[in-house]
Parts: sequence; C-alpha cells; structure tokens
Amino acid sequence: MTALETASRLITLEGGEGAGKSTVLSALAQALRGHGDEVVTTREPGGTPLAERVRELLLHPDNADAPTAETELLLMFASRAQHVATVVRPALARGAWVLSDRFTDASHAYQGGGRGVDSATISMLESRFVGLQPGLTLLLDVPVAVGRARAQGRAAPDRIESEADGFFERVRIAYRDLAMAQPRRFRVIDASQPAERVAADAAAALDRYLQGLSQA
Repeated sequence: MTALETASRLITLEGGEGAGKSTVLSALAQALRGHGDEVVTTREPGGTPLAERVRELLLHPDNADAPTAETELLLMFASRAQHVATVVRPALARGAWVLSDRFTDASHAYQGGGRGVDSATISMLESRFVGLQPGLTLLLDVPVAVGRARAQGRAAPDRIESEADGFFERVRIAYRDLAMAQPRRFRVIDASQPAERVAADAAAALDRYLQGLSQA
C-alpha cells in the first residue's frame, strides 16, 4: 500500500454531531487570512458540484433504499476522490491553505467504527484514491448526549444524523482511537465547552502548529 503524503497546509476538523465544527472552521480561516494567506474552506462529503450531489444521495433521509455500509463507504470515497482532485490538490499546489470540515478520518470513524467496515478496506481506498493526509487534524470531542442535544435545534436530521446513540458512541470511540494512534497529527479539543472557548482552544492549537512549521 502506498504511503500517504502529508500535506502541511491541509487542516481538517473532525468530530461527531453537534461538535461545532462550522464555528471553529470560520475562526481558523479568519486567523490564517490574517497572515495574508489564501484559504480555501470546504467540506466532506461534498466540496464540488458533483460531490455535493453524491452528498445528497448519502444523506437523504429516505430509508426505503438505504445504502449498505459498503455502498456508503464507496460513495464517500467517490465524492472524496472528486474533491481531492478538483479542489484540495489544486489549492495546495498554488500554496493555499485548505480547511476541510471532515476528511478521510470521518470514514474511519463513521463507516469503520460506526458501521463496522474493515479498517484495511478503508485504508486501501485512502491510499489508492486520496493519497493525502492532513498536517493537522483537530478532533472536536464532545459526549454524544451533549452533541445530539445541540443538534436538535437544527433542520430535520439527515439519514446519518438519525442513527441511534450507540452508533455515535462507536464513532466517538473510533475518533479517539485515531487520535491516540497519531498524536503528532491530532489535537483533541474539548468541544463540550462554550463555542467561544472551543474556538479559542482551536486557534491556540493552530498557532502552535504554525510555530512548529516555521521552526522546521
């Protein structure tokens, strides 16, 4: 299996439902733009017109023809392959920062931890069709009950948001296992705090990361 290339200007946000990724993404983008850099903000699944259409297939709440775990995984990677090829890699090539709300770690957590898909299969797809790993991943960790309570005020839940608590507990465990296995890339942020405190902690983690890059 081909080793993944670490993209130092690719920063990803991960976490379960209600973790506050959108707020943190906005704060980090503002901080990086304050340095005069180009910043591309994006999301997965989605990020391109074609990938957004795949997102609709993945998240539509109609369970009459719900995808199997394997189909869900392959659709995720189809969307991701398009996203990486047409948004992520071109932005990195011109020296921009890329901030993504979720990336491949989400498949390890949701389809791996949540659905039980074999991790070797996910890693194979990651190696073959993505080839990149972020330089920094911020895991916004929040207890499932807290995150789901926050998410209740949103629009009607999509297909994945409608899963039972046990599913999201498995997702959270998988995320935390990823962070423990890759401590140099992951920074775990306590997302049960107020939004402004979470954003401040994330900005501090970004500052430390930037300092490390400048000293390398």
